Amino acid sequence: QVQLVESGGGSVEAGGSLRLSCQGSGVTFNRYCLGWFRRAPGKEREGIAGLDTLGRTTYADSVKGRFIISKDVAKKTLYLQMNDLKSEDTAMYYCAADLLLMRPLDASEYKYWGQGTQVTVS
Repeated sequence: QVQLVESGGGSVEAGGSLRLSCQGSGVTFNRYCLGWFRRAPGKEREGIAGLDTLGRTTYADSVKGRFIISKDVAKKTLYLQMNDLKSEDTAMYYCAADLLLMRPLDASEYKYWGQGTQVTVS
């Protein structure tokens, strides 16, 4: 059974940095496409970063140049390094995984989800 658990969220001042982690179990990270999503209050879920099995990354324009998605296959951990945080980055952040997908920032493509970790930027 695939399980994903996010951690690393918290409160930070604008301009600061955070690194989110997503610990996987029941999943072989080099076989799965992985992504980070977020949902801000009153807004729809937004795909912000994707990482396919070949190591190719995709970013939403809203985070491009500030966020970096990466993984450690041996540790079965997905990361999201977030730099130069802005108030509009405040949201619940989720990681997701699936074996095969065409659109890495499309939430409907992913089968497995974590419970989320809150990021607040003030």
